[in-house]
Amino acid sequence: MPHAIRVHVPGGPEVLQWESVEAGEPGPGQVRIRQQAAGLNFIDVYHRTGLYPQPLPFTPGVEGAGIVEAVGPGVTGLQIGDRVAYGGPIGGYAEERLIAADRLVKLPDAISSEQAAAMMLQGMTAHMLLRSVYRVRAGDIILVHAAAGGVGLILCQWAKALGATVIGTVGSEEKAELARNHGCDHPIVYTHQDFVAEVERITAGAKVPVVYDGVGRDTFIKSLDCLARRGMMVSYGNASGPVDPFQPVILAQKGSLFLTRPTLFDYTLDRADLEQAAAELFAIVESGKVKIEVKQHFPLSHAAEAHRALEARQTSGSTILTI
Repeated sequence: MPHAIRVHVPGGPEVLQWESVEAGEPGPGQVRIRQQAAGLNFIDVYHRTGLYPQPLPFTPGVEGAGIVEAVGPGVTGLQIGDRVAYGGPIGGYAEERLIAADRLVKLPDAISSEQAAAMMLQGMTAHMLLRSVYRVRAGDIILVHAAAGGVGLILCQWAKALGATVIGTVGSEEKAELARNHGCDHPIVYTHQDFVAEVERITAGAKVPVVYDGVGRDTFIKSLDCLARRGMMVSYGNASGPVDPFQPVILAQKGSLFLTRPTLFDYTLDRADLEQAAAELFAIVESGKVKIEVKQHFPLSHAAEAHRALEARQTSGSTILTI
């Protein structure tokens, strides 16, 4: 019988249990896939801890790739044996799973299943941030927090390909070098550099039109001080914890700033939007302008170990759970 990671009660990594789970037969509009890899993301931690509550019990994981094993009634465009990948919905920490067919995209031959599992959620998130939430143009100077993380490395490379200058924050000199090698023009090691002062220095006081912040509590307020007048604060994650409450008048005081908290679901809900985002992601990866760096591999059964490494900031680039 296939296995999956199950969560019966919110909590620490120890609540991730390796159990026998029968995926079952696909219903109308569904397919069953045999997974080859699943991606590790901070949203998995939020689901596990209950920050983003889920009905219990549940299988975490919102990113993965595999092969279609069975097709339910009414499914068109997919057949048994197709290589597919997805960036949502939840349920990815499993050897087999059921999933709505319209949430899957076929993989080009040039994209491996491991690459896909490391790039679907993270890569389409980068696409959303750079091409929809704030449309980065040649000549822009942007600030990317956690520039050596999975989304961060993709953001840096893709923004560089668009002609932007990238400032990025990282936690160590080693991560600074990694970010620098992936399109980050000005890595700032926040453990011994004030990133607000550095942004002002690099931009000669002009500041930046957009900040991409997946860190949350530790960086949010100071990030507002990095924005030019009418700049866009994009808060898309909270790796350091949820942002503390603040008065909206702060946005006015700091330059009539804009604030958004986007989720990929709202930008890929329509099938056409999903297909476009995936096609653009595949194209830029196939071009070589964006390289997907899988830096850590863990067996799916060791998901708890992977979560501990992620939360301890011991990872860089992308991490996958192998099946």
